[in-house]
Amino acid sequence: MRRSLLFFMMMAVLAVRGQGTHRFELGDSSFLLDGKPFLMISGEMHYTRVPREAWRQRMRMARAMGLNTVGTYVFWNVHEPEKGTFDFSGNNDIAAFVRTAKEEGLWVVLRPSPYVCAEWEFGGYPYWLEKEAGLVVRSKETKYIEEYRKYIHEVGRQLAPLQVNHGGNILMVQIENEYGSYGSDKEYLDLNRRMFVEAGFDGLLYTCDPAGDVGKGHLPGLLPAVNGVDRPERVKEIVRRNHDGKGPYYIAEWYPAWFDWWGTRHHTVPAERYAGRLDSVLGAGISINMYMFHGGTTRGFMNGGNYNDRNPYEPQTSSYDYDAPLDEAGNATAKFMEFRKVIGRHLPAGTVLPEVPPAKPAVKVGAVHLSEVGSVFGMLPAPVTASRPMSFEELDQAYGYVLYRTDVDGGGGLLRVGGLRDLGIVFVNGRRVGVLDRRLRQDSLVLEMPAGRVRLDILVENLGRINFGPYLLKNTKGIIGAVEWRGKELRGWQMYRLPFGSVEGLALKGGDSGPVVRRGSFMMDAPADTYFDMRKWGKGCVWVNGHNLGRYWRVGPQQTIYVPAEWLKKGRNEVVVFELLKPEVEVLEGLDHAVLDELE
Repeated sequence: MRRSLLFFMMMAVLAVRGQGTHRFELGDSSFLLDGKPFLMISGEMHYTRVPREAWRQRMRMARAMGLNTVGTYVFWNVHEPEKGTFDFSGNNDIAAFVRTAKEEGLWVVLRPSPYVCAEWEFGGYPYWLEKEAGLVVRSKETKYIEEYRKYIHEVGRQLAPLQVNHGGNILMVQIENEYGSYGSDKEYLDLNRRMFVEAGFDGLLYTCDPAGDVGKGHLPGLLPAVNGVDRPERVKEIVRRNHDGKGPYYIAEWYPAWFDWWGTRHHTVPAERYAGRLDSVLGAGISINMYMFHGGTTRGFMNGGNYNDRNPYEPQTSSYDYDAPLDEAGNATAKFMEFRKVIGRHLPAGTVLPEVPPAKPAVKVGAVHLSEVGSVFGMLPAPVTASRPMSFEELDQAYGYVLYRTDVDGGGGLLRVGGLRDLGIVFVNGRRVGVLDRRLRQDSLVLEMPAGRVRLDILVENLGRINFGPYLLKNTKGIIGAVEWRGKELRGWQMYRLPFGSVEGLALKGGDSGPVVRRGSFMMDAPADTYFDMRKWGKGCVWVNGHNLGRYWRVGPQQTIYVPAEWLKKGRNEVVVFELLKPEVEVLEGLDHAVLDELE
């Protein structure tokens, strides 16, 4: 049995590149591809976290480690950023991602959910769902189902034709995502299933849940995949108990490491702690998906955050390195090499994996002088006025920053900002007087202001909507409560929207005080990966050639911004930095390696 399984694994790699349809089915103990046993060795990588120009290189690395499949979520908020406006272009062209995998000899496991978690803003939900009165995510509520149905039908138009039973390479499709950790409504799960089928996903569907939640999150009739456990007998027992005493057996999320959030240590796990576990899983004929094989970078403002009643708000870093087998830049790690050895032992005798490509070259860029500068106070758009502070959602703003402004009587007292989400930088007459941080449960400052009427500004940053747990429905951003000065609520506010969706053509003016935008450039003879060292800076975001590369924050552990070669060019390259806390810093230093494990 084992020799035949390994033989058909090799044949399956050849089949994925071929033409024509295939049958992917559930056997009693293994998956069946065209009637033959198939052991899925998969790794998760997300098209949104890798430059489109680098997809193929990452997939070739997957093949070199011995993977035959890649898994990916589908992210609603990148495909429908505003209600009714869909985007499947550029880096969001998931159909091209799937077709590229086929060209590289890889099958795909698709996870459109639409809830994804994934340390991603709002768990993948678009922000505008928060604006729909009465809408309840992950429920049978009418408004939610209406928007969900429209979205999944758009996804189906892109991807249903790429299922294996239609000549493509999508083996199976996951409905919902770890629903058992959130609820147990089987009618809701079946409604998910029906909508997927209506959208054209007529192949193999499955659910996935943490081991202790499979009973709640599994829909009878579908394969129950298991997350977070890797003892073979435990995996088999859970699947059999929820699947009529049969397999096949699939670990949908196997964690060889973990993600990071601001202000805590970088998470690493030695390869030797997991190599033996991988060996036992594959030896037992259990299919597996490594979460993550390659994490990449959560660019822009798309990181999520965790929060529950026991722990404070924990926004995640932009680097999604994950201590994965393939590092943030797409290079093989020691973990990659150890896992490759393990996988090699479970391939047919004589099988030769592709050679592991050498690490991509990385260069250290010289000092970049960002001499063009403008203060955000001199670059404000027209304000929105209201008696009380308005949330991001009320302002029709998804991400970025909002400046809240009012006038107050000076003197001494306590300033309290109710419902601050998430970081508030407080200014009096343009001078910074304090910082309030939701992570630290800070909502008030004792201030000594000048006498008379003074201008009070609070610049609020959305650090990422919660992506997991019971607070998904309490995810509005900005100032969502009352602001009090000396115990009295402040009324009469101006709100300035600063989404920073693009920095192209941004006119820099207003001097160099307060939060500033700085711009400069550097030259390259040939594009190569590089890193910006942000340890002398305070907090902000970096753009290169118009691409938002993500956030930096001196609290750590991430201290560098990864700059992919694919977004650089020969000659002049433009850099823009929005710096919140240290306006005096002008020089940006380069490195040829990442620094992901240094706290302030």
